[in-house]
Amino acid sequence: MDKFSCSNLPSHTAFPVASAGYPFIFASAFTTAVFAILELTAPALIGLAITFFICYFFRDPERVIPNDNRAVVAPADGKVILAGPVDNSPFFKGACIKISIFMSIFNVHVNRIPHEGRVKTVSYYPGKFFSANLDKASRLNEHNAVFLETKEGKNICIVQIAGLIARRIICKIQEGEVVARGQRFGLICFGSRLDVYLPPDANLNVAVGNRVKAGTSVLGVLP
Repeated sequence: MDKFSCSNLPSHTAFPVASAGYPFIFASAFTTAVFAILELTAPALIGLAITFFICYFFRDPERVIPNDNRAVVAPADGKVILAGPVDNSPFFKGACIKISIFMSIFNVHVNRIPHEGRVKTVSYYPGKFFSANLDKASRLNEHNAVFLETKEGKNICIVQIAGLIARRIICKIQEGEVVARGQRFGLICFGSRLDVYLPPDANLNVAVGNRVKAGTSVLGVLP
């Protein structure tokens, strides 16, 4: 049996871009074209650089997904800034394991489902915009919490958190939907953070400082 699989159909483009980025790309490209037509060289070159960066930011590369049914994969690319047990949380009843992933503007920002299951609830909170690497960002910043239940009855919560610059959270799944490990489900524009809450008996597979990739890196293993 293969150890990895692909949860989505491969893209037919050489440089796949998330659809949420198209309006930004088209707006920047149009402005750049206007500058070029007006022969404003410096603004046109700056606009071209910005357009290329926006394309880079919204890139959506294919990923291979571990086939281990107990594996919980990273929902986002970035750096692990917290990994360990917590006694209580507004997103998980009782003790749990919390893993926080900080995404800089240079990381892929497409978010993926960490484990297959059914979406129990999707809860949005219009909060503040503190820097996403601060502890209080988990509670006070604008966020979107997705609560999953696995086939074995285990609960997992993924929280998309807006940051100081990030002001748009996109979530494309709904309550009652059945989702697969590694499936694309959303995006946060221009840097932010994702928190993952696992049952307390899960085996942690990452530590603070680790770099992870969405859909591929294993954060932990369910019992």
